Amino acid sequence: MQKTLSEQVAKHPSLGEGLGRLFITFFKIGIFTLGGGYAMIPLIEEEVVNKHRWVSKDEMLDLIAIAQSCPGVFAINIAIFIGYKLKKERGAIATTLGTALPSFLIILAIAMFFSHFKDNKVVAALFRGIRPAVVALIAVPTFNMAKRAQLNKWTLWIPIVSALVIWLMGVSPIWVIIVAGVGGYAVGKLKGEK
Repeated sequence: MQKTLSEQVAKHPSLGEGLGRLFITFFKIGIFTLGGGYAMIPLIEEEVVNKHRWVSKDEMLDLIAIAQSCPGVFAINIAIFIGYKLKKERGAIATTLGTALPSFLIILAIAMFFSHFKDNKVVAALFRGIRPAVVALIAVPTFNMAKRAQLNKWTLWIPIVSALVIWLMGVSPIWVIIVAGVGGYAVGKLKGEK
């Protein structure tokens, strides 16, 4: 049975926060994230799951899977889902703007001044230092997702084979997602018939 908003707010008081709080939270996530959508996952999880408790860890895992499967920018997809869950259309708009605006402003500033510092050794050194940190920011949510996905000896091969097929054979991730979805559906049907 669906809980009313007042019941949800009573259980999680932070749900009663307004659109401004949603915008500021996602703006902060957007401004402090380097490396794209996957690098945002630890920050989104910290703010949305741990700090504000807007979604549970299981819901976050589901949202990551859905956002990955949908067309568009991963971080925007997550923002839309969370914003809509909390405040419907207006919440989705607030979280989307909060997520996208920092990148837009930063890229605009870089584009305006890029020719002035593109050959600067200090800037080049900064970017070389940031790259390994971005790899770590992407690796951490990957391992956390694997733990929460409850992989076992029967299912561990699926992400490994999927990654190898994409990396070594150049298969589009779209095909991997489609095959995994169809396979999961088929397995679910077979288990349901037993």
